[in-house]
Amino acid sequence: MVSIVLASHGTFSEGILMSGQMIFGKQENVAAVTLMPEMGPDDLRAKLLEAVSGFEDQEQVLFLVDLQGGTPWNQVSLLLGEEGHENWVAVGGLNLPMLISAYGARMGAETAADVAKEIYPEAKAGICVKPEELAPAEAAPAAAPAAAPAVGAIPEGTVLGDGHIKIAHCRVDTRLLHGQVATTWTKQVSPDRIIVVSDGVAHDELRKTMIVQAAPPGVKVNVVPVSKMIEVSKDPRFGATKVMLLFETPQDVLRCVEAGVDIKNVNLGSMAHSVGKVVATNAIALDQADIDCLQKLRSEGIEFDIRKVPADSPENYDAMIKKAESELAAQA
Repeated sequence: MVSIVLASHGTFSEGILMSGQMIFGKQENVAAVTLMPEMGPDDLRAKLLEAVSGFEDQEQVLFLVDLQGGTPWNQVSLLLGEEGHENWVAVGGLNLPMLISAYGARMGAETAADVAKEIYPEAKAGICVKPEELAPAEAAPAAAPAAAPAVGAIPEGTVLGDGHIKIAHCRVDTRLLHGQVATTWTKQVSPDRIIVVSDGVAHDELRKTMIVQAAPPGVKVNVVPVSKMIEVSKDPRFGATKVMLLFETPQDVLRCVEAGVDIKNVNLGSMAHSVGKVVATNAIALDQADIDCLQKLRSEGIEFDIRKVPADSPENYDAMIKKAESELAAQA
């Protein structure tokens, strides 16, 4: 029987697992995996693999994930791209009709792909509204638009706007572009473009593709190495562009600042815990190198906004640094 993993932000997957049991009865070879605020991508990956390791059938696995572009979706996508997982399948937009349909479909299905094909229309059909007249009419398939004529690149040296790129928001987030960024921060900032600045991701075609696919509607996304971001910041052709910058580490921010990129404020959203780091806030883990980097940025005049989403109350920078230094000293 096809095994099922329910993956979500927070305890949603646990709740929908319980709801499914109330309707369809207790199910074997089904696991709920949750991404909690204190966890990083590697922590979630480990939980996903741990869940699969407990199944009788570890070859045919169906992942039902809450949100395309979020960390659970991204980590599942990475797993699906690895050798040996060719029969693993993922479906995003988890809802209760999807789960109930999956329970029924896997009773007669041989593969995870077979289940995925069957549940997709059921999940869409499960979306309804009362009164019915509020539901939009189904649009007829649109004819394919004519190909647009090729447009040449803007000539080098062209000055757009005032010739200086507008950095509307700069965020450090281990997960880079995910649900919180694609929804809440993008709506708050309203950028024309999101630029992910990371040497590692810029040279990883799979991660780059996943990030571009997670772009919110109407916003272009680029993934560039640090050196390219430094070039872009000095290119007058970007003078009319309002950007949101996403960094994995404060060290990359410092490289940009020292090279003249006009960053004045940095939102510390999430820095995942790893060996050698201590928990400074519920979303920020630091080691001594991170502290030194943040202090250097502060000496350069950078102001910090420490919060995951706009609705959160900002954390106090000095209190965060003091706690991290105290925890590190206790480990020495």
